[in-house]
Amino acid sequence: MENYEKGEVKEVEDSPVFHLGESDVFMRVSGGSKIRNVMGYAMKKIKEPEVKQVCWTGSGKAITKTVSCVEIMKRKVKGLHQVTKLRYRRVEEYWEPKLEGLERLKVNRDIPAISILLSKEPLDKNEPGYQAPGSFDEFWKEVVDKDKSRGSSTRKKLLSEGKSDHRQTDSGDRSKKSWKKRKGDKKKSAGDQGREYNGDNKNARDKGHRQKTGGKHGGGRGGSNSAGGTGNKDQRRTDSASGGAESHDMEVDNTL
Repeated sequence: MENYEKGEVKEVEDSPVFHLGESDVFMRVSGGSKIRNVMGYAMKKIKEPEVKQVCWTGSGKAITKTVSCVEIMKRKVKGLHQVTKLRYRRVEEYWEPKLEGLERLKVNRDIPAISILLSKEPLDKNEPGYQAPGSFDEFWKEVVDKDKSRGSSTRKKLLSEGKSDHRQTDSGDRSKKSWKKRKGDKKKSAGDQGREYNGDNKNARDKGHRQKTGGKHGGGRGGSNSAGGTGNKDQRRTDSASGGAESHDMEVDNTL
């Protein structure tokens, strides 16, 4: 399509879905319509006594907005009869050629559309898409009741799960406390054993120190004794030497 440019766009007019009177209101909702503005005009018109019917129509992205407008009007004005019709809206697009020798193209687009008729007066009940006033009140009531029951069951389930989690947490806390207590007892017993071991080692060290100190003192006494013994020997030697000198003097005297 790079050799074409978009040209004329035409909407094919279909036969009207609903036949409205001169005083009836036709509301077309587009993607850019604001619900507040559209509903303000429609509510003003439907309150007029000569207005008997209001037709809402929308296509493409405006379908959901059209349904919302209808539901709002049904809630505010009670006793409205409804007929819903689904269809396709035909749109013709023409593409003009940029180059010579090319023909003009025509593209048909079918867009989904919805048309909803709201009437103060009764409509044909055999018409496809007919909904009587309040026909879905019981349905929505059942849906709401089911949602409430589901919500209550869910809350009960969550409460029970919360209680079980609380019990599990309590048991976990108790087990954790007992584990910490056992660990503390083990540490305490290990500390006591360590203190006993250190005390035994200290006693052994003190005993060994006392034994070493006693050995040193004994050695000193032995040394003094040995020194005394040596002195006695020297004295004896001196005495013997003096005795020898005296004998020599006596021999000299005898010789004279």
